[in-house]
Amino acid sequence: MDILKDYYQTGVEYLILYVPKFLLALVVLLVGIWIISKLKKSTKKGLAKKNYDPSLIPFLSGILSAILYTLLLISVASMVGIATTSFIAVIGAAGLAIGLALQGSLSNFAGGVMILSMRPFKVGDVIEAQGVIASVIEIQIFHTVLKSWDNKIIILPNGALYNDKIINYSCEPTRKVEWIFGISYSDDIDKARTIIKENIFTDERVLDAETPYININELADSSVNFKVRAEVVQADYWNVYFEMTEKIKKAFDANGISIPFPQRDVHLFNNQQ
Repeated sequence: MDILKDYYQTGVEYLILYVPKFLLALVVLLVGIWIISKLKKSTKKGLAKKNYDPSLIPFLSGILSAILYTLLLISVASMVGIATTSFIAVIGAAGLAIGLALQGSLSNFAGGVMILSMRPFKVGDVIEAQGVIASVIEIQIFHTVLKSWDNKIIILPNGALYNDKIINYSCEPTRKVEWIFGISYSDDIDKARTIIKENIFTDERVLDAETPYININELADSSVNFKVRAEVVQADYWNVYFEMTEKIKKAFDANGISIPFPQRDVHLFNNQQ
């Protein structure tokens, strides 16, 4: 009977000691979950109001909620009486081991975070990076998916992508189309300039028709080269480039302007003794 009485007293003591802690921890857990859900929603709304990239919003809110949930669980565990020091040490050691094993993946993860936060490009932009020129169709945490002009899908790791040179062709609403047109040294420069101006800078898609850029760029080995630049909206870039290249060739032919090509004179000597 004494043993049962001792067990009973011990049980009552434990109940008195731990039930209030457990109930308090449960209340803190429920309130914490509610607060975290509210913070997650407000974070999403705040990022949306600041016009953040749609692919960035769920990632940032997810990272925030994961950190807050981890802190909440550690706090609740300590309130119940669970020793969290060793628990945190184990998590740290496991994190270090995982980090060493996944250095490349962590580098790509960090690159993805930087791309999503700094936004050097966005979905739909045409970029040049890692030796390719293609359109961005998806930005993920570890890699970015591109589509080339011939419908090839290109997947670039974010670590290498962010740490290399990125050329974004879609940042500005307009672009400068550039051509190099060569004429013969015997042709009339002013006549060639007039032909270029009348064929390119009268097109309604050219935005800087009032200030045409037509200059002699180089006195090359076999030609006098004009450099021509015309400003157009992004959507018209390639159509204007290809159409005007063909148009100038036909206009030069019709007006007797020759487009020279490299030639080589070969002299044969017959040395007979």
